Amino acid sequence: TYFEMLFLMGMVIFAEAGVDYVTLGTGLGGRLDATNSFEHPFLSVITSIGLDHTEILGNTLEEIAAEKAGILKPHVPVIFADTQQESSRVIEERAGELGCPCKKIGKSAYEILKIQDGTLAFSPSNAYYGDTTWKLQNTAMYQPENAMLAMEAMRMIFGEQGDVSGWREALSQVKWEGRMEEILPDFYVDGAHNVSAVRMFVQSIQRDRREKIVLFSAVREKNYEEMIRILCQEKSVSEYVITLIEDKRAAQTEELKQIFQKYTDKPVVVKEELHQALTYLFSRKAGKAVYCLGSLYLTGMIKAITEEAG
Repeated sequence: TYFEMLFLMGMVIFAEAGVDYVTLGTGLGGRLDATNSFEHPFLSVITSIGLDHTEILGNTLEEIAAEKAGILKPHVPVIFADTQQESSRVIEERAGELGCPCKKIGKSAYEILKIQDGTLAFSPSNAYYGDTTWKLQNTAMYQPENAMLAMEAMRMIFGEQGDVSGWREALSQVKWEGRMEEILPDFYVDGAHNVSAVRMFVQSIQRDRREKIVLFSAVREKNYEEMIRILCQEKSVSEYVITLIEDKRAAQTEELKQIFQKYTDKPVVVKEELHQALTYLFSRKAGKAVYCLGSLYLTGMIKAITEEAG
């Protein structure tokens, strides 16, 4: 496949360059992924698990976690996000079978201190990091968890020789495209495209006290009814706008509109063309925050349009 060819090219390039460490991100799942052909990794990391790609990976958190845990190798340490009891149990059981040292990163691993001016400040609970505050150029509530996974991976590699102050400076400068990204003043795009991601999105925007408008689109294979139901629970949203993404898998706007109207009495506006939707949003956004989500395709389309417009 295309992905496998890119993976092979990457391995050849990394080998020729003589790199010390390579971070391999699985393409899909883990157990059957091309990256899992790597026999002797130094460390395995599993981020939070949600119901996504269910047509391939399974219909339950346990089934998906089993696919993710397929990357574990005998006696190789694993660090994972302890966010769901069902998935955590599967990972821990597999780690036990293979004799893998296992470290969980849960909500107790850090404390969110402040979200302000597009940044999020948090403090790790582990004494290894000292009494320090870490800052992220992002307001998504799930990013401290991702940061802690990365920090613990670095700690596993470098141990007491780790440059914690250097890591803190590096993280403060990282920017995540398409993850609660403010691409224009008060205008955000987020790649949330499954139920768990939308749930985290709603938790993130609750700290924004402004009135909000939401732009939404999705592809057919996602559980977009549940995504919409969760979105409609956020009371600070005053209006929903639906558009069509440029993909044959796109969910149809009229169906999306009917589902929104099932769960909210707020205005629901359909703009088939994304350009029309953006024009409408800018005409309505005075004093409000605009959030766009539901599909990475939508995020990519919006960023392409705004970047082209300069």
